[in-house]
Amino acid sequence: MIPTLTRFFKGTMASRKPVSAKASLKDLQCIRTALLHCMDDCDSVQAQRLRHKIAQAKTAQDLWMLRNDAYQLISQQTSQAVAAERINNLMSAFEGWLEPRQLVRIK
Repeated sequence: MIPTLTRFFKGTMASRKPVSAKASLKDLQCIRTALLHCMDDCDSVQAQRLRHKIAQAKTAQDLWMLRNDAYQLISQQTSQAVAAERINNLMSAFEGWLEPRQLVRIK
């Protein structure tokens, strides 16, 4: 029984890819730049507020949480389809810094 449980837990834990605990400042700047770039054509008070929030974000998780705000802003300026495409293109910037289950595409 114990060997079976041990194999089960080892298998479960080994199958998970470890996520880096903390992105470096350079990595965070790359993510920030990608997020800011996707909303280049947005010019409003709300866009300026979001740019400030993006600049103040301290972790990749914080930046990931701001993508919904970016989606809303972009969809108001263009369309939902364009907003979804732009936000989904950001996924590669976040890979390795978030749990894989968090990386969900907008449909």
